Amino acid sequence: MAIGDLFEVQTGSCEDLYFLDVGMYDTPSYGGAYILDAERPAVVETGLGTRHQDILDAIEQVGIAHEDLEVIAVTHVHLDHAGGAGHLARECENAEVVVHDIGAPHLADPSRLVEGTKAAIEDQWQFYAEPIPIPHERIREVSDGDVVDLGDHELRVHHAPGHAPHQVVFEDPANDAVFTADAAGIYVPQLDDVVETTPPAQFHLEKALADVETLRELDPETLLYTHFGPAETDDLLARYETVLPEWVASVEAAREEFGDDEAVIEHLQRETEMADVWSERKARDEARVNARGALGYLDYRDRDQ
Repeated sequence: MAIGDLFEVQTGSCEDLYFLDVGMYDTPSYGGAYILDAERPAVVETGLGTRHQDILDAIEQVGIAHEDLEVIAVTHVHLDHAGGAGHLARECENAEVVVHDIGAPHLADPSRLVEGTKAAIEDQWQFYAEPIPIPHERIREVSDGDVVDLGDHELRVHHAPGHAPHQVVFEDPANDAVFTADAAGIYVPQLDDVVETTPPAQFHLEKALADVETLRELDPETLLYTHFGPAETDDLLARYETVLPEWVASVEAAREEFGDDEAVIEHLQRETEMADVWSERKARDEARVNARGALGYLDYRDRDQ
C-alpha cells in the first residue's frame, strides 16, 4: 500500500468502511485514517495534519460531501491521531469532533500539546502541521460507556488509558470491529505481527496490559489499527500481551547494563529490526521515542514502590 491509497475494508464482517494511508512521517504503511460511510458519516483518526487534504479528497471519493460529514472521531489527542482534526473541522463545517473529555481542552487550545509533542519527538516535528484550534461548541466530550450514534452504525466508547489517559477505543458492533487507537500496539502488515508503542510521558505498562484485556473482553472479529490497517484479531492481542512486557524488560536490562539513559536509547536504536519495514530514520526515531516512554515508566514505577 502506498501513501495516499484508499481501499474498502472487507476484513471480517466489515462494511461501509474505508481506510486511507495518510503517509505519516513520509512513511508508507505506518499511519492511516478510516472513513465510515454510515447514515451519519464519520472519519475516525485524522493523521498529523500535513495530509489532511488527502482525507478530504478520500471523503469525496467515497461519495460523502464535506458538508455531509457529521462526525470526526479521534481516539486520543496525540497529534499522529488528532493533528488533522482542526483542519478537517474547518472544511467539514457540520461535523462534531468526538474526543475523550480529558483530551478535549487540548483540541480547543493545542498549545501545550504542541509543546509536549515537540519535546517528545524532537526533529520529527518537521513532518507535522500546526494544529488548528477547534471551537468548544464543535467538540463532543465522551467517556467510558458513551455511544456515538451513526444511524446504521455506532461507536461505543471504551476508556483505554495505558498508552495515554485521554485514549479510548471505539467499538463498532455492526462491523464486529474495534478502532484500536494504540491500545493493541502497532500492527505491521508486512510481518503480520505487532510491535510496541510506548511514548512519553504517560505510558503505563500495567494499565496498557489492562487495555489489552478490555479489547479481549470485547472479542471483536477485526482490529482496526491506526498504525496500520485492518487485521483479523486471531492471536494479535495475545502477541501484544507478550511484546509489551518484553520490551519494557529489554529497556530495563539496557539501563542496568549501560547506566546512562542516552546510551540506552542509542543501544536500542542500533538494535531495532524495523529499518527494513519502514526506513532507517523512522525505525530509529520510533525506537528512541518508545525507549524514552519505557524509561519514564520505569522511573514512575520505581518512585511508586
